[in-house]
Amino acid sequence: MDFELTPEQREIQALARDFARSEVDPHAAVWDRDCSFPTEVFAKLAALGLLGVCVPEEHGGAGADFVSYALVLEELSRADAGVGVTVAVHTSAATLPILRFGSGDQVARFVPPLARGELLGAFALTEPGSGSDAGALVTRATAVDGGWHITGTKQWITNGSHAGLFVVFARTDPGTSSARGVSAFLLDAGHVTVTREEAKLGLHSSSTADLSLDAVVPGDRLLGELHHGFQVAMSTLDGGRIGIAAQAVGIARAAYEVALAYAKERAAFGRKISQFQAIQHKLADMSMEIDAARLLVLRAAWLKDRGLPVTEAGAKAKLFASELARRQTSEAIQILGGYGYTKEFPVERYYRDAKVTEIYEGTSEIQRLVIAREILGSRGGEGR
Repeated sequence: MDFELTPEQREIQALARDFARSEVDPHAAVWDRDCSFPTEVFAKLAALGLLGVCVPEEHGGAGADFVSYALVLEELSRADAGVGVTVAVHTSAATLPILRFGSGDQVARFVPPLARGELLGAFALTEPGSGSDAGALVTRATAVDGGWHITGTKQWITNGSHAGLFVVFARTDPGTSSARGVSAFLLDAGHVTVTREEAKLGLHSSSTADLSLDAVVPGDRLLGELHHGFQVAMSTLDGGRIGIAAQAVGIARAAYEVALAYAKERAAFGRKISQFQAIQHKLADMSMEIDAARLLVLRAAWLKDRGLPVTEAGAKAKLFASELARRQTSEAIQILGGYGYTKEFPVERYYRDAKVTEIYEGTSEIQRLVIAREILGSRGGEGR
């Protein structure tokens, strides 16, 4: 079993790390304070090929693998989790489902501008009454004159105020209220109206918007098969969870690095606090758990690269890494004491950013249900 990254993966990791340190980290606190979306950063990421890391070169991407993409997300999220989630949704939730489910014309038309950063992508599944129960969505798509009239509302859509292309889910079979009868569509920015930009606890540099839909789109905007949109959504979330897990690892790592540096410098009772066993235990646990979470992420990404099932592995990575990020950002504040509770140090921002990783792309409760379904299903609960 080889745990080493390939030279190509290390090169991409280093590229993302250098970019994050020079172009993201110095500005993250200001973006957080001002709740500003750093448009200029995504133009620079696109120029480096980091908005299409795992998109094949023939479709405008960098042609790297999903492991490389996970490494990029960790590095970006270590500097600013808002930038990380913007890239994650753009890639995992908008670009990749078109590659997998789109027609040849759709792939040729939409994927290259997404991979080159000419368009930012968004994924519009959640509604006011449809979150974890995705099959309860009520947005409608009615066939009209060879096209579709799509009406409804969407809530908490990442990149919503800045996206040029939306993967939207709507009910095409009014005769059913379950996941059956849902289809996926590709909508332009002109097809949607942003009704609100959400004020959030964290991720202030990312866009989270509510949308209103009332548009007629051509028939060729149907993504995948009619009434099979739920398959598109669930497959997309399987991969997307790996990206959010990588984001959570990046947040946890950022908190750990600040706490470690502080513990080596801060003195109390005549010695550095890193010499106290209580602090040593906290740092040891943090280091160990970050390693474990990263390995879960890389295993899931490795499976995806090989076309193997990732539902269970992705859910485990997302569940473990997100809960880890929430715990470790809290521990970092504890190590810094009063300073950790102020904006003089970034750990309070990491703490606020970490919480949502336990919620979006499937809550921790849903991840446990997914894992239980997998281990109790066709494999009969066999061990690993």
